[in-house]
Amino acid sequence: MACLGGGFIIILLNALLAVAATATTASGTCGFPAVFNFGDSNSDTGGLSAAFGQAPPPNGESFWGRPMGRYYDGRVAVDFIAHKLGLPYLHAYLDSVGSNFSHGANFATAGSTIRPQNTTLSQSGFSPISLDVQSWQFAQFVTRSQFAAKVNGVFNGLLPKEEYFSQALYTFDIGQNDLTAGYFSNMTTEEVKASIPDILNQFTAVIQSVYGQGGRYFWIHNTGPFGCLPYVLERVPLKAPDVDRHGCGTPFNGVAQLFNEKLKETVAQLRRDLPLAVFTYVDVYSVKYNLIAHARKHGFERPLVACCGHGGKYNYNAKYGCGSMKTTANGTAVLVGGSCEDPHKRIIWDGVHYTQAANKYVFEQIVGGEFSDNGVPLKLACQTKP
Repeated sequence: MACLGGGFIIILLNALLAVAATATTASGTCGFPAVFNFGDSNSDTGGLSAAFGQAPPPNGESFWGRPMGRYYDGRVAVDFIAHKLGLPYLHAYLDSVGSNFSHGANFATAGSTIRPQNTTLSQSGFSPISLDVQSWQFAQFVTRSQFAAKVNGVFNGLLPKEEYFSQALYTFDIGQNDLTAGYFSNMTTEEVKASIPDILNQFTAVIQSVYGQGGRYFWIHNTGPFGCLPYVLERVPLKAPDVDRHGCGTPFNGVAQLFNEKLKETVAQLRRDLPLAVFTYVDVYSVKYNLIAHARKHGFERPLVACCGHGGKYNYNAKYGCGSMKTTANGTAVLVGGSCEDPHKRIIWDGVHYTQAANKYVFEQIVGGEFSDNGVPLKLACQTKP
């Protein structure tokens, strides 16, 4: 048999990529049948709550009127993504009660990192379900869901079809906790910066693993300006010269920007290494920082002050967080971590996370592709160009 020349192979790869990049429906959109999400609390829809106890009220008050597994007053970014694609909100993979995974699953948990942390949740606040664990859960989900569907038809309406795994959108929003974990373990800014290459190497390994399971369309958020979040500003105090005119920590945001620069380079390399995949890198940092810097212009107020919390400059107290109760001298439990009057006008929910209103604003800015590195909007994320 004749040996195929390198030129033919390149032509074949380009042809396959062209087919993958134009896998759109008659309406001109990608028609993603499912979303599989990986990340931390920025996109957790109930994973940590299922594993370690429900997020307490008033979480969930702005949309569901009760806690729904999210450490927010309402919806998170991936909720808006699913809704825009015409899909149901994603159930957490770890939530075994009442979940339907026919159109995707969410492997994110609040407190997750890319690199595994050598601490427990109670010691550090970081989830043991790091990104590598999430990828292992996904690999099991792929094989076990198809086996279950074949041996017992009752699961057909609850699990994704086999072809969905190659047609789905894979969303990632993770990395912030790796950076804050460094600061919280007394690393210097330079030491945190030095950890970024290894963090992104491990991120790459997970993307390659998901690709090996059939994933082809990737929507990747960069990390936000965590130097504007009360839980960081309170725990790692800064001197006045290190605080910008909007009240955010310059060293922290500088690290976030460096991480994002290297993440963007990582995505570019993944495009070269995995030519049959389509990657969209989304700059949520710029959107979030602009929102905080120009809060009033966008209809918000008190941009660095938590809506739900207890006391202090930022209405944030690590001991008494959102929903916390305190026992009085006579034994009565009193809510001390209550919500503000109007969460819809606030950006920060609990000192760590954004409000639903802020999440909605961010989503509205990124959905059209203006903050995608390739200019691709969400509904065309199966294509390399808009």
